[in-house]
Amino acid sequence: MFIQEKQAEEEAVIRTAEAMCQAARTAPKAKGLDFVHTAILTGEEKEKLADEMDRLADIFHYQFFHRDADNLRAAQAVVLIGQENMIRGLNEGCQFCGFKNCKACLEAGGNCAYTAMDLGIAIGSAISAAADARVDNRVMFSVGRAAMEMKLLGEKIRQMVGIPLCVSGKSPFFDR
Repeated sequence: MFIQEKQAEEEAVIRTAEAMCQAARTAPKAKGLDFVHTAILTGEEKEKLADEMDRLADIFHYQFFHRDADNLRAAQAVVLIGQENMIRGLNEGCQFCGFKNCKACLEAGGNCAYTAMDLGIAIGSAISAAADARVDNRVMFSVGRAAMEMKLLGEKIRQMVGIPLCVSGKSPFFDR
């Protein structure tokens, strides 16, 4: 068998992306309730996501979305990590969301504070897997926002990030 570097690097990126999804799944979550969702995009699907980022850049006047779309195009894959907004039922004893109880939070359209906390822990676990594999990566709100617009992880996702992955001689995410 003879595997050249490009093939080996692309396969390493996919293995790393899979390990990142695994790490996000097994990350600790508030009350042991799991509302995290993940996906891996490559090729044409990744390009469509970059195109959506360019579209949103012009709508929101966020020029950094164009820069991030170029970073995404330079990556071999992207991992999406999203979180449903589900209350944990801690009610008056919590109030981290800023509301009196969970019902008031939901009625106001607020996000349970644990949604963001669990997402953050999942992201940290995922990027640790990428770091352990020595695969360049960067957590990007812009990628997640475009993926949410496209509903890539479904209708229920309230918060999401994208983490492009790249194996190359120099990280495309460094000099931004």
